[in-house]
Amino acid sequence: MDPFSSPSPGSSSSQFNPDVFKDQLKNQLAQAYAEEFLETLRAKCFDKCVTKPGSSMSGGESSCISRCMDRYVEATGIISKALFSGPPQ
Repeated sequence: MDPFSSPSPGSSSSQFNPDVFKDQLKNQLAQAYAEEFLETLRAKCFDKCVTKPGSSMSGGESSCISRCMDRYVEATGIISKALFSGPPQ
């Protein structure tokens, strides 16, 4: 349901719905955040771990990327928890 659609003649069910709009906006923001997060993660870990790009990754590069991703995800979780958990008690 499009929250901006105008009512069609003889129908009142297509009016702007703020709750639908909020849900759609939240979903779009979450998707954009996830895409940006993954792109940042990819760029940082690739730049850090792959020093000589080639047709395949070495075992060291592969494990470096895996560790880098794990740490980045963990750090982001800690920061998010600290930001959104409220003031310390």
